[in-house]
Amino acid sequence: MISQETKDFARKLRSDGKTFIEIEKILDIKIPKSTLSTWFHGVVMSQESEEKIKADRKNKLKEAQKKAVIVSRNIKDKYFRELLLSNKPLENLLENKEISKIVLATLYLGEGTKNKRSALVFGNSDPEIIKLFLQLLRRVFNIDEKKFRCTLQGREDQDIKTLELFWSGITKIPLNQFYGARIDPRSKGKASKKHDYKGVCRIDYLSANVFHEIMAVCSVITGSVKYK
Repeated sequence: MISQETKDFARKLRSDGKTFIEIEKILDIKIPKSTLSTWFHGVVMSQESEEKIKADRKNKLKEAQKKAVIVSRNIKDKYFRELLLSNKPLENLLENKEISKIVLATLYLGEGTKNKRSALVFGNSDPEIIKLFLQLLRRVFNIDEKKFRCTLQGREDQDIKTLELFWSGITKIPLNQFYGARIDPRSKGKASKKHDYKGVCRIDYLSANVFHEIMAVCSVITGSVKYK
């Protein structure tokens, strides 16, 4: 049984602005919070003590929020790692030429030009999308590398030469096969907000035969009979 002397000492500690946890540590006794609340009924604290307790609660809340964010991030990371692992076998399917052709046609449906029948025209600002398009194109068809052309669309405040070097590295298309870059007129007088933005890369592959075959695949996978 806890003595009255201990209770009085606890009340004194509380009036000095000690928290429940601090009081438990000082007394070296595990006491339920409901019991402490009963003991502390009517205890008057100074403004300084009340502010100390409020600050302590605020700090604990911040720490709890930080821990919650870390836990949430770890859960999300685990979730996405499991998704990647479960879908990892799909990458081997792209070794199949016919499957690669379907993926290539699907990409072209979304980002390719359909009305220039003498060439494939595909553009995107994401280097990974451009890489995938070219990887699939080179895998599916017997490509003549000299038929590639590349055009960049950048912003006024960007260094076009630097962008061309970047995209030449991404596409493996030599600089002498680049058309003159275009500056987006909407960017004049405006600073770029995204510092990692590399402009839009447009790939032309000068082959009517490849274009027509890709469009035929698009017609098959969409069930459309409009393309002829």
